[in-house]
Amino acid sequence: MISRFQQSARLVIPDMKIRTLAYVVAALPYAVVNAQSTAPAAGANPPVQSMDAIKVEASADASAGGLAQPYAGGQVARGGRIGLLGTQDIMSTPFSITSYTNELIQDKQARSVGDVLQNDAGVRVARGFGNFQESYFIRGFILSSDDVAYNGLYSLLPRQYIATELFERVEVLRGATAFLTGAAPNGGGIGGVINLVPKRAPNDPLTRITTGVSSGGQFQVSTDIARRFGPDDSTGIRINAAQRSGDTAIDDEHSRTSLVSLGLDWRSADTRLSADIGFQENKLKRARPNVSVVGLKDHVPAAPDASSNYAQPWSYSNERDWFGTVRAEHDFSDKLTGWAAFGMRRSDEANSLGNVTLTNASTGAGNFYRFDNTREDSVNTGEIGLRAKVRTGPVGHEFVASASFFDLKKKNAYIMDYANTFQTNLYDPQSYAKPAFSAGALRGNDIDDPALQGRTRTSSYAFGDTMSFLDDKVLLTLGIRHQRLSSRSYAYNTGKENGAYDQSRNSPAAGLVFKVAPSVSLYANYIEALVAGDTAPTVANGKPVPNAGESLAPYVSKQKEIGIKYDGDGLGAGLALFSTDKPRAAYDASNKFTASGKDRHQGIELTVFGEPVKTVRVLGGLTFLDAKQRSTGNTAIDGNRVIGVPRFQANLGAEWDIPGVQGLAVDGRMVYTGASYADDANTLKVPGWTRFDAGVRYLMEVDGHVVTLRARVENIANRNYWASVGGYPGNGYLVLGGPRTFSLSASMDF
Repeated sequence: MISRFQQSARLVIPDMKIRTLAYVVAALPYAVVNAQSTAPAAGANPPVQSMDAIKVEASADASAGGLAQPYAGGQVARGGRIGLLGTQDIMSTPFSITSYTNELIQDKQARSVGDVLQNDAGVRVARGFGNFQESYFIRGFILSSDDVAYNGLYSLLPRQYIATELFERVEVLRGATAFLTGAAPNGGGIGGVINLVPKRAPNDPLTRITTGVSSGGQFQVSTDIARRFGPDDSTGIRINAAQRSGDTAIDDEHSRTSLVSLGLDWRSADTRLSADIGFQENKLKRARPNVSVVGLKDHVPAAPDASSNYAQPWSYSNERDWFGTVRAEHDFSDKLTGWAAFGMRRSDEANSLGNVTLTNASTGAGNFYRFDNTREDSVNTGEIGLRAKVRTGPVGHEFVASASFFDLKKKNAYIMDYANTFQTNLYDPQSYAKPAFSAGALRGNDIDDPALQGRTRTSSYAFGDTMSFLDDKVLLTLGIRHQRLSSRSYAYNTGKENGAYDQSRNSPAAGLVFKVAPSVSLYANYIEALVAGDTAPTVANGKPVPNAGESLAPYVSKQKEIGIKYDGDGLGAGLALFSTDKPRAAYDASNKFTASGKDRHQGIELTVFGEPVKTVRVLGGLTFLDAKQRSTGNTAIDGNRVIGVPRFQANLGAEWDIPGVQGLAVDGRMVYTGASYADDANTLKVPGWTRFDAGVRYLMEVDGHVVTLRARVENIANRNYWASVGGYPGNGYLVLGGPRTFSLSASMDF
């Protein structure tokens, strides 16, 4: 029986060029298969094997439980990793989590973490300050991509852009997580964390080739190969490689992503091991930049044509990353298990940018200056832990203890010619030859040999106990983590230490689950976030920042949450009410980056997922957010809304298997984001927007091989809209949404 691989493809072919490419895309995997002289004949019976041992289930995280099983419909899982508590069922944890599966990733043809999270009503994708780094608003708080975890360890994957071929699942754990995951080293983790689960070899052999093309003529080709070996298939290997290259749907924009990863795992009766090593290179040429509105007074400009490009022809952004992890788990007895993990990343980045700063919202007039930057990162991180299960009378206990460390060294250099500006226009962009730097350009370190600019170290140890009462109908989790954060920043050019802190704090947590029925759980939690302070950028508000590179003191954030979860008849849902306070950063009269007051985010989240009837799958939700600035020291902005955070956002996705045509399915998705503000004073209001996407896929068998054809179109109405506001504390820059984009792809398993 053919299994269902749900990978979307574009519904509409816009012109003859794409139509021709579509035929090529569909033919390539088939041609590869026909070239295989060893391909089995259709209908051939496999050799009979006699094995008395149980079949090994591959584990993505070297744990006894392995991955949580998919929920009905296959788009999300029944649970996910809850930090040091391990993988938990959604109905048994006092925290809110959604784990998006590889099936969904394929169905929606997602290319990055941000593409996957377009399906989450509690998350909005933004962009980092000054470059093209993905950032994510979770419950209205910013999480940058360098605070994303990989198999439970922070900051191991590429810092700017993470391709989907590198992971099996995207787990979104909402809310503060200091006790569960430790302090996010780069200032995130207040609204939640994202954990990416690596791929492992499944029980059945896998060889899959995928080819595709999208608007602008960007081609992709990838391969996914997995095998299991040895006694009881105890050893697994999985190799992924991919190349995407070409122009995009945005005028004159070009991107190229290359990657390869290797995942290994081995297990015996009481020991489980896994290891990953990967490489990714991401190159952008003339990528459309952010738009600064700092000089505007009362309104933002209307969004220009979604396919227009106001980047300079010489601008680029390149990133190269090597990364690896190892993880081991051993059962000392049936009641006591220990684990250890280590990871590292080495990366380098270089870019030359000309971001637009608007001077007239009505006409779209603005200017830019050349800004070059280079950076090198070195990350080492690890953890160890023990988990024990005991009973004291009628009470069950699951004790957990862990210790972790993190070390980041970052080297940086820049040249910023902020006084040498060039005129342009948002609606009629002007292009210039690459300008030479003027004598007055501001320089920090050697652009060809960046010097140490900052170092962040964290260490912690944690202890927790999950107690079960009344036949596991009541679960109480109590825990505490002692965390030390150490940060050093060094002045550009001189290398002199210009900012340091070394502080520690105990972060408690408490969570309660009451299973009032097999299908209904009530829960509540109190938990804190402890995150490294924000780092002052080099430039903001169109001017240099006097304390550039300085790291602020760590933030302590407190969260209270109550909620209800439902699981019944193939349909799941969750409703959460939460309140979170966060110290905030802002710019003073001299443009210095300082701590200033706090933000309070209160909200309601609703999530819905599953397969309510056999042929229909749903995924969606909505979020109400009341995010206000408080105690800022400036009465003019106290009580105003936080930059970039809308009051309301919603997602609705549905997928339908077409009756009478086996293997054919269509899907549609609506994404709505309400209005938000681009400044603390709330004078620059950015309109809300709604986007519609659709896809179709057809699964068939060709000569005994599974073939999946996919088509997809995003932004069907080709709407012009500002997709995000901000993405770095205190900044309200705008990012234009993408135009209507078509994609075609074909994959074959053999």
